[in-house]
Amino acid sequence: MSAVMAQPQQADVEVIAQAPGQAEVMTPAALAFLGRLHTRFEPVRQARLKARGERQAFFDAGGLPDFREDTKAIRAGDWKVAPLPKALLDRRVEITGPVDPKMVINALNSGAKVYMADFEDSTSPTWPNLVAGQRALIDAVRGTLEFTATDTGKHYALRPFDEQAVLMVRPRGWHLDEKHVLVEGAPMSAGLFDLGLFAFHNARELATKDRGPYFYLPKLQSMEEAQLWNDVLDHIERELRLPQGQLKVTVLIETLPAVFEMDEILHALRTRIAGLNCGRWDYVFSYIKTFRAHRDKVLPERAQVTMTQPFLKAYSELLIQTCHKRGAHAMGGMAAQIPISGDEEANEAALSKVRADKLREVTAGHDGTWVAHPALIPLAQRIFDERMPTPNQRHVLREDVWVTRDDLIKPSLGTITRAGFEGNVEVCVRYLAAWLDGNGCVPIHWLMEDAATAEIARTQLWQWLHSEGLFLDDGTPVDYALLERAFLNLPTRLGDRSRMPGGSRINEAIGVLDRLTHADVLEDFLTLPAYARLD
Repeated sequence: MSAVMAQPQQADVEVIAQAPGQAEVMTPAALAFLGRLHTRFEPVRQARLKARGERQAFFDAGGLPDFREDTKAIRAGDWKVAPLPKALLDRRVEITGPVDPKMVINALNSGAKVYMADFEDSTSPTWPNLVAGQRALIDAVRGTLEFTATDTGKHYALRPFDEQAVLMVRPRGWHLDEKHVLVEGAPMSAGLFDLGLFAFHNARELATKDRGPYFYLPKLQSMEEAQLWNDVLDHIERELRLPQGQLKVTVLIETLPAVFEMDEILHALRTRIAGLNCGRWDYVFSYIKTFRAHRDKVLPERAQVTMTQPFLKAYSELLIQTCHKRGAHAMGGMAAQIPISGDEEANEAALSKVRADKLREVTAGHDGTWVAHPALIPLAQRIFDERMPTPNQRHVLREDVWVTRDDLIKPSLGTITRAGFEGNVEVCVRYLAAWLDGNGCVPIHWLMEDAATAEIARTQLWQWLHSEGLFLDDGTPVDYALLERAFLNLPTRLGDRSRMPGGSRINEAIGVLDRLTHADVLEDFLTLPAYARLD
């Protein structure tokens, strides 16, 4: 008698929304694949999120983040990450942006070394946006992506493959659900949905081209969260019959807890990690959130919290030292400026800030940097070319760097101006309105704002308003009367809303921000309550 092995029961996967092109992306085989991911890893994800809450409760009670005692051996060990693939040896300029077809084409054609296709901070996760983004990337991988603008008739097409930027994909973080896809009646992880669906459709094709697939992993807080991603990627490789370690990743160090576990994160992902990135805007946001109950850790307005501030300089230099010690890339942060048309003087002032920032990065030992706009690529490229003749700077070990716990948590000094307070209100309201309207990447006052910068604005407002005895530099108390005046002045400040992204949802956004700033407890992420309002 022959034995018959029992087959694992297939999870019930339901898509509860409709969008153009959905049938080609959400195939029965793809849904089954996503269901297996959810079944295998959802309990672990929930455990990791519970651990986050416990860690934050410790901070709220006065505790401070620090290097872990139980992982000393990892930090002291003599080990390196796996060798990097040829396509990721030179990453001196990377461009990031959303996943709509026009952006995908322009970014891949931009001349940057890498394009990070972003399902996270620069994409509003409406169901049509997600489906269109996955469809665009499938076509891009196959070289067939084209786009014609309906307003101008301009046609966009990809350059030959060897002239394109290397594609990397950033899924959403562990904390987010994808409410449009239910597995056994429960929403699945947004990150597993984004990464899993892309891998299912594109992993084999990219592997044949020696292009990965490659991913950026956001919002990690611990080595255990990194290990979860490693287990997920191992699972995907087995399911898709890919060699172990085929899927490569770069991790964004953009939370304060994670900076104390960089060695550990590299170690957990050592067979597949290419580097760490200074996700500085989210890092500032995380600093505020981590220390939301610490009156002595209140930061000044955003414009004064630059990378030259001691706690951010320490973070950046420790990241370089840690990565290069382990044979990984240390990627620099985002230049959010965009060209200022019609004002040569203002444009030059903005570009000078970009030059100074990129010069700081390459001089410190970073292996590459980020830009948000294609026009900044030549500038960043030129600075790195002049000072980094080699493909990267992993040989720059920064043995001169000595960073302590206190260096990483020391707040920067500065002030809160009326312009800074009202600017935070404007950025948060305008970005949230655009996000609710389906636009996750918004130019505001010649800066490309995304969820990370909006989170700085939102959490700063909450912390300032919940810290007694704060005053603007002109002596005005920072209180809810000041917030109310900022809301009342906002329509005049904005002017004509008709051509503004999300202009029709400004009042709704004001209401959301008002509730969030009055709440007794700081909401972990702006996108959590806002997501419920998306179609």
